[in-house]
Amino acid sequence: MRQRSQTTVGLRIDVDTYRGAREGVPRLLSLLDKYQVKGSFFFSVGPDNSGRQLWKLWRPNVLCKFIRTQIAGVSRHYSGALWRGPVIGHRVADIIQQADSAGHEIGLHAWDHHKWEAHNDEMGAMELRSELEKGYQLLSQVLGREIDCSAAAGWRCSEHSLAEKEAFPFRYNSDCRGKSIFVPAQGMAPQIPVTLPTYEELIYRHGIKRHNYNKTIFSQIKPEQLNVYSIHAEIEGMGQFELFDEWLSMAQTRSIQVVPLGQLLDQDYASWPYDGIVNADLTGADDWQSHQASVVQHPVKEE
Repeated sequence: MRQRSQTTVGLRIDVDTYRGAREGVPRLLSLLDKYQVKGSFFFSVGPDNSGRQLWKLWRPNVLCKFIRTQIAGVSRHYSGALWRGPVIGHRVADIIQQADSAGHEIGLHAWDHHKWEAHNDEMGAMELRSELEKGYQLLSQVLGREIDCSAAAGWRCSEHSLAEKEAFPFRYNSDCRGKSIFVPAQGMAPQIPVTLPTYEELIYRHGIKRHNYNKTIFSQIKPEQLNVYSIHAEIEGMGQFELFDEWLSMAQTRSIQVVPLGQLLDQDYASWPYDGIVNADLTGADDWQSHQASVVQHPVKEE
């Protein structure tokens, strides 16, 4: 693996909802331009059915997380709770194009973010292909070119979804949590996993509050390892905008290079190890995610 001359952090920006795309993305574009930083924007482009997540609040652990993040200033706008939400890609095509014109990397997050996150492990090959195809076609139409990267909604993937992604010209995927770039199986595109925790995962846990959140993130960034940080247009682009502004300022002060995920790929393909992906709930929050197999030492999610 190549040696990095300075500490580098890959910046993944997930856009889950219509409001996040309409309000959060323009603010993030302005902020990133202020610091002359480029990142990877992954857009959900189909119907915004995020309101259907509210039906999960009957689960105690999910309800506790919801209350904790509301107190922490995470204010999401939930659409499509009772009927089909707006098709994001049609409504905000100009904003997606602005992100592309500004030099940021653009990738596919999902067609229907809620459906992918809630039912990815239940969908068969044809349904998975349909979800990917609809998202890919609309995002390609908006940008007028092929889309060459993707990042799974909710860090949730399956053996079937990984296989279906091989039908698309993705030079890499970011579908899981982990510690290093790896290849899930021979011939597959490499995975660039998210290595650092997110605001929703850390805030108001283990003594972490807004005043020490950024310091906690930087304490986990090391020059000798892969560092991938994931933010959301609905959080850092809105209610936690000033906190992310501070994060970028701290990165600049520390001479940390913030780059799109695609720039993290090594030139020597042979240096990427093979590793599996397992689905596991490592937090006890009744909320499984996909993880690089070599970093999981806990029971995996039961299928």
